[in-house]
Amino acid sequence: MKVATIPRPGGPEVFKFIDLPKPVPGPEQLLVRVRGVGLNRADSLQRLGHYPMPPGVANVPGLELAGEVAAVGAKTKGFRKGDNVIGLVAEGAYAEYALVDYGLAVHMPKGWSFADGASVIEVFCTAHETVFILGELKRGGAMFLHAAASGVGTAALQMAKHAGAAVYGSAGTDAKVARLKKMGIDLAVNYKTTDFAEAVMQVTDAGGVDMVEDFSGGPSLARNLAILRETGRLVIVGALGGSDAELDSSPILRKRLKILGFTLRAQTLADKRAIVGRFRDLWLPLLAKGAIKPIVHAALPFAQVAKSHAMMDANENFGKIVLTID
Repeated sequence: MKVATIPRPGGPEVFKFIDLPKPVPGPEQLLVRVRGVGLNRADSLQRLGHYPMPPGVANVPGLELAGEVAAVGAKTKGFRKGDNVIGLVAEGAYAEYALVDYGLAVHMPKGWSFADGASVIEVFCTAHETVFILGELKRGGAMFLHAAASGVGTAALQMAKHAGAAVYGSAGTDAKVARLKKMGIDLAVNYKTTDFAEAVMQVTDAGGVDMVEDFSGGPSLARNLAILRETGRLVIVGALGGSDAELDSSPILRKRLKILGFTLRAQTLADKRAIVGRFRDLWLPLLAKGAIKPIVHAALPFAQVAKSHAMMDANENFGKIVLTID
């Protein structure tokens, strides 16, 4: 099978296609013929050498996929050869075949393309866990969403609005801000030209929001804390702007705030199975009937993996970038 590997850290040009043996599924694994791969920021970090794979494993990125079940392990349940599935993996999706734990796979809704299927599980699982479990967002509540035009951002926006919450957010271009408004966001600002904290405090009668979903890290910490109401929650999902920050603890003490972190890849298999189960039960039915939609910015052929990463590195995407494999 063909796989896209990272022979050395660097830019998008470092990707190299090599041949590896087709993997054999273990007792609780599915062998999936990959037809679509969802790109994530973790893939870029891995390419740059900041998110290394364990020793002895081929440096093949990819955390989510869609495809056809080619073989099933003896102890798997609910799947058979030929099923179209969506799968969450810890690595290895940039390949023509991949192994997926059967507890991390769900049946793909009928009528979906593989590009649609490859665009949802990582971001919707992350959004659910961070917004509703850690962030405790409830009907009538309010959240601020950094990187609202990203894959996780567009998922979280739809999920929070469906749950009856107000959503304020930021993006890096006026065009993205306009698209967010069409999706029903209550307030969207271009963070390059507008101070998001000032904008939020001007429109929130209650003096801020209940939670903040942050991907930027250190540079936004003080302003994130400033816009939280009493007992508010800051959920940090990334540090794209850098991890260093000076912390004034007085807002945390005065308002009894919580600061929480989240990463999906490092969690135990049991925890990831539970996370996927919540996605399957709560959000997949809404996706299947079109109440919430996959947002795919572009679907590029597998051979254009370097181009897809250049697009992601340049923050061109609104929603997900997907690779397709014939």
